[in-house]
Amino acid sequence: MSEVVDVLVIGGGPVGAALALSLKGEALSVTVLEARTSPSNDPRVLALSHGSRLYLEKIGADIDPATPITKIHVSQKGGFGRTILTAEESGVPALGYVARYADVHRAIASRLDSQTCISGAVAAEIDLDGEYGTVDFDHEGTRRRIAARLIVMADGGKLVGHVKGITQHVREYGQWAITGQVKTEKPHCNTAYERFTPDGPLALLPSGDGFSLVWTASPEEAKAILSLERGAFLEKLQNHFGERLGQFVDCGTLSGFPLVLRYSTPFVSSHLALVGNAAQTLHPVSGQGLNLGLRDAAMLSREILESDSIGSEKMLSNYRKAREIDRGSGIRFTDSLIRLFSNEIPPLRAGRGIGLAALDCLPPARKWFSRSMMFGFKTRSIL
Repeated sequence: MSEVVDVLVIGGGPVGAALALSLKGEALSVTVLEARTSPSNDPRVLALSHGSRLYLEKIGADIDPATPITKIHVSQKGGFGRTILTAEESGVPALGYVARYADVHRAIASRLDSQTCISGAVAAEIDLDGEYGTVDFDHEGTRRRIAARLIVMADGGKLVGHVKGITQHVREYGQWAITGQVKTEKPHCNTAYERFTPDGPLALLPSGDGFSLVWTASPEEAKAILSLERGAFLEKLQNHFGERLGQFVDCGTLSGFPLVLRYSTPFVSSHLALVGNAAQTLHPVSGQGLNLGLRDAAMLSREILESDSIGSEKMLSNYRKAREIDRGSGIRFTDSLIRLFSNEIPPLRAGRGIGLAALDCLPPARKWFSRSMMFGFKTRSIL
């Protein structure tokens, strides 16, 4: 018989590590298989909701440095209507926080010891047909096997295709995201900007003394933008965003990647649960991807701790029911935003303007929307 643990997590990124950290100190055996051999130095930035920040603080992960977002300005290019969401109106110190992926990952993963997290462990095969689930993995040139009452995929879904009964749904958006750091003439004042354009959304998130940029464009346009010299890039960005922040005066290294919606149904199976990007990978609009994944981890850890039979059909059914509304709403919300705003159809443009203007006139609706972004859609509290 292989070594048997209570919970085996495949993937030690922020979501997988947060799940393991949530179970630390309990009378459970937990093992994380992490393919990387050294801490992440990923330069990307992440937008953590206030709810995610509270969850991470609860499990002992203090994210520092992080830039608070106290206001979000939402508008559409070439059309009327805008709305402003504020932390004060929602009764919270900040709507969200912007931090580097590497800092978020380090804050969580550094709390796990080497016995819990096996670095350089690459999962190769998964078998769910026995009394326990088993995973074969390669580590330091040796193929090893470990069995678990519950296997959690938190690796982006690399092995999902090997699981019978789970289907991965994929929708290519025909868009790329251009990301990088930019600076403007005016200070950000902890305000984030989400500007919808016919080519896709453009987001500016306050980060340090500048902004983190997420600029959506067609693949051809994105490649052309990435090839521009610094001055030409800043001029193009200026024309695209406008002069609300004065002039764009500097930019760092830029990168681009294709955007896709990918989600798995169902997101549980025998001895198996999916969390984070293994369960769903979203368009970055509204910054919901990581936050949805952290809510997965928070709720799954609660179901594990409250269960008298880890990995059982009952426990997995409870997790599925607890997450299906928030998860489904998050997928539909981000996908609908792209479909609704990434076009120039006149009736839709007018309807978008009316919707933004109406939201701006209804404080209770703004507060409900803000809190849904922070804590999830009609879900049992994770805190």
